[in-house]
Parts: sequence; C-alpha cells; structure tokens
Amino acid sequence: MKQLFDIFLTFFKLSPITFGGGYAMIPVIQQEIVEKKRWLEEEEVADLFALSGSIPGAIAINTATFIGYRIAGIPGAVFATIGVMVPTFFIVVVLSIFYGFFHDHPKVEAAFEGIRPAVVALIVFAAYKIRKSAVVDKTTFAVAAAALVLLLFFHIHPVLVIALGAAAGVLLIGVKDRLGIKTAVDDSSQQLDYFMGADI
Repeated sequence: MKQLFDIFLTFFKLSPITFGGGYAMIPVIQQEIVEKKRWLEEEEVADLFALSGSIPGAIAINTATFIGYRIAGIPGAVFATIGVMVPTFFIVVVLSIFYGFFHDHPKVEAAFEGIRPAVVALIVFAAYKIRKSAVVDKTTFAVAAAALVLLLFFHIHPVLVIALGAAAGVLLIGVKDRLGIKTAVDDSSQQLDYFMGADI
C-alpha cells in the first residue's frame, strides 16, 4: 500500500507541470521515476511514452496508467491515473471560473508568452533524453530521420508515422536477422516479457 500511495503522490506532483501536453512531463518523469526512485529503466520509459502517444487519449494520462501498471500492476495503474487526473481537474475548474476575468490581463498574457517557449524547451530536452535509448544505431537513426521528414514536410498524421515506424522496425530487424547481423533487440531478450507484463 505504501508503494501505491507513493505512485499516487508522484503523479499528483507531476500533473500540474503538463503545460503544452504530456510531453512536458518527460524530463520530470525521467528524473523522478528513473533517476530518483529507480522504478523503471530509461528504455522502458521511452517505450511507454511511444506507446502512450500511439493510442487515443491524453498522453499524460496514458503514460501515467502504463507506468503505474508497469510498477505495480492494475492497482498501480489506478493510483497513477487518479494521481495525474486530480490536480489537473481542479486546476481546470479554477481557471475556468477566473478565465473570463483575467484572460485579457497584460500580466497573464505576458506569463503565457514565457510559458510557451519554456514548454518547447522541455519537449526538446525530453527528445534529447529519449534519443539516447531510442536511437542506438544507423537503422534507428534512419527511421527517426524518415519520421521527422514525414512529419515536417508531408504532414503525415503522427499515428500513421508511429505505425510506419513499427512496420519499418519489424522489416529491418527481420532483414538483419536473416543476414546474421546483430541488433539492439538481440541484447534485450526481456522486451517481450516487459510488454506482456510477465515479470509483474
């Protein structure tokens, strides 16, 4: 029960900083869950963020649910989800009440002018942190570069880009296996157990 409360409290503290979407949580999750509490490895968090972004729903809630489940099964998922939702709910209620009074206030506008670029910096930093565990060889670099091109120049929907990335990964790893080339997947035999939750 102590761990479940700890999971709730952790996501309760993380929730208010999700300005600009759940991706702003990534650096803080890395610090809290990977570096400080050592509940998960950096690679696991990167995989969970990728999974959370590829399914419907808010990425912050999806991520909290997946991470909570990974740490403590279904109870962990429930406590993490409630933890991340409660502060946001009350913040939105309060802001909704006062928005009509303050949305045109110069200082409020000035504050948001500072918040927006700060959120961009958080997302860029998160991408940099995830890069170390996601882009591990020439193949993964090529997939990342191709995905960036599709997003920037062809405006392909992110979900489709993720699906194409998954297909490219399966295809490229299959080709490498047939050629006898060792890949990062070969060094991570617990990946299937991880996604299936076999060690929970």
